[in-house]
Amino acid sequence: MTAVPLPPLPRRLPLRRVLCLLPLLLVTAVAVRHRSVLAEGFGHLRTAQWPWLLAAAGATCLTWVAAAVTRQGAVVQPLPRLRLLATQFAAGAANHLLPTGLGASAVNLRFMTVCGVPLARSSAALALYLLAEGVARVGLLATLLLLFPDALRLGSLLPHGAVGPLLGALGAVVLLAAAALALVRRLRTAVFSFLRTALGEARSVHSCPARAAALWGGSLAFPVLQAAGLAAVGQALDLPVPPAHMAVAYLAATVAVALVPTPGGIGSVEAALIVALVAAGGPLALATAVVLTYRVITVWLPLVPGAVTLGALVRWKVI
Repeated sequence: MTAVPLPPLPRRLPLRRVLCLLPLLLVTAVAVRHRSVLAEGFGHLRTAQWPWLLAAAGATCLTWVAAAVTRQGAVVQPLPRLRLLATQFAAGAANHLLPTGLGASAVNLRFMTVCGVPLARSSAALALYLLAEGVARVGLLATLLLLFPDALRLGSLLPHGAVGPLLGALGAVVLLAAAALALVRRLRTAVFSFLRTALGEARSVHSCPARAAALWGGSLAFPVLQAAGLAAVGQALDLPVPPAHMAVAYLAATVAVALVPTPGGIGSVEAALIVALVAAGGPLALATAVVLTYRVITVWLPLVPGAVTLGALVRWKVI
């Protein structure tokens, strides 16, 4: 009796190839979802003054350098410079495809782990980076508000009666976190262990002047370059708002939406920026055009090459 040959076993799923293509698929989905915003934003590029748009694009490119400097400043161990810079470019794309901050954090955490930084220290460096960036952004906003107190009508940034519910929601989150720490022993132990590691990493970084300068210098340069990009787009479209006031509007808007869990702030950042620019004295229609053009330059144009870079870094096992 002739034996019937068995069917061949299925080949192993090429997971890394799938991960290489996933960023491009996500970019396509996001672009299709926001196609009307893209069309309007690219339409404004035709009527803008190109030297100012090039300045905005240059400031956007420098933000990746600032991010790389800050990331290196947050960890004592030296990281490969070119791969670190490429990772920040790829992390920018990941950040616009996943809830705010999650994509970039995951990419950088994986990169540091591949570079040999232990997971606990990588997580501590990530927390130190986020803390330094937040402190620098809020500190810069406070300084500019002191220098230009009339730059923004802060009361117009939130709807009437919205401050109370917002503070109540923040208080509820804090109470829930405190209750979880008090009731769940394993969580409390993990949090305290992480804090000890983070404090130790922070002491090590600040004991090295070069690392401390990179951490805080890069953290300050990052929002400055972002605000400069918006100011350049405003000049390109002749928005009747002083550049310093546009910088205040940008920082206020980004601080306001920092806790909104949307991919890359898409949607929430545009709305907050438009409201902030109107509060700074810009006409609504022109403020909308400036914001859409700015987001095309900073988000949509780098998104495809950033996704390709992300896929390549995954394939080459850099992350």
